Amino acid sequence: MGFAFTLALLLITNPLDPMSFLQVQMEDRTVAIADRADYTLPTGGVSLVDVNRLQTMMEALAKLAYQEPINATINTSGGIVPEKKGRKLHEGKFLQQFYEYYYGNGASTVQIPFQEIYPKVDQALISQVRKKTIGQYTTYYNSRNKNRSHNILLASKAINNYVVLPGEIFSFNKVVGKRTKEKGYLQAPIIVRGELSEGIGGGICQVSSTLFNAVDKAGLHIVQRYSHSRDVAYVRPGRDATVSWYGPDFVFQNKYAYPIMIRAGSSNGSMYVSVHSFPEIEYEPRHVPSVHQSTPEEGPASPSILTEPTMP
Repeated sequence: MGFAFTLALLLITNPLDPMSFLQVQMEDRTVAIADRADYTLPTGGVSLVDVNRLQTMMEALAKLAYQEPINATINTSGGIVPEKKGRKLHEGKFLQQFYEYYYGNGASTVQIPFQEIYPKVDQALISQVRKKTIGQYTTYYNSRNKNRSHNILLASKAINNYVVLPGEIFSFNKVVGKRTKEKGYLQAPIIVRGELSEGIGGGICQVSSTLFNAVDKAGLHIVQRYSHSRDVAYVRPGRDATVSWYGPDFVFQNKYAYPIMIRAGSSNGSMYVSVHSFPEIEYEPRHVPSVHQSTPEEGPASPSILTEPTMP
């Protein structure tokens, strides 16, 4: 067969021992076929498994088997959408199956053994973490700029319903991910070397800045924050938090004994972030100046020139 492992649709052509194969099935279809001979080291005596080839097969099976768990969320009507368990390859059970085949006789057929993955956030957690508002902030934008409005909405959805456990670090770049055309982000104004320009994902910094003011108001620990090279229209001077995929990030830590949840959204020229937690939480709110409702001409996003980071 050549290499020891292949995905489904493999044709078995080994004329020497067609009945010596291991077939690995997942949900009633064959996803892998292995030959005992291809997994044996050339020792000339005692049969020893080639663990490197076995590991390669297991890594490929792990990719096929993996299903990410889905957290419980709150929908637009305020109802709770239940969580869904994920799954991954149960490596211990698969190794047992493989060695039983390897040191046995003839062919064998096995089902991929799964191990459940529990989501981080279930219905019980989200029903409690939503109860008390500990911080909130609203900013405004020009809704006539369709591309920028679209980018703000996409990034708002990315952080909406996100739960940060006690002691956990929240990274805006990690949670929102890279802002690309493939993910739906559009050309919109950004700051480049102190001047307005056009770039993919313009408007994202309004989302990170609104989030910064909300979590700061909630008294959370700000780990990393950068300001733009000039004042922006949507927050007070010095109250912005610029982000860029290959540059600055906005990072905070949940210092409280209870989880916190971020709620975010945008529509009709306004973008909001609220921070929630358990009703029993004892938190330390900070005073954060609000902004007057207005319609800025434009709002910048990711600059290449930044002021020094703020790390309280």
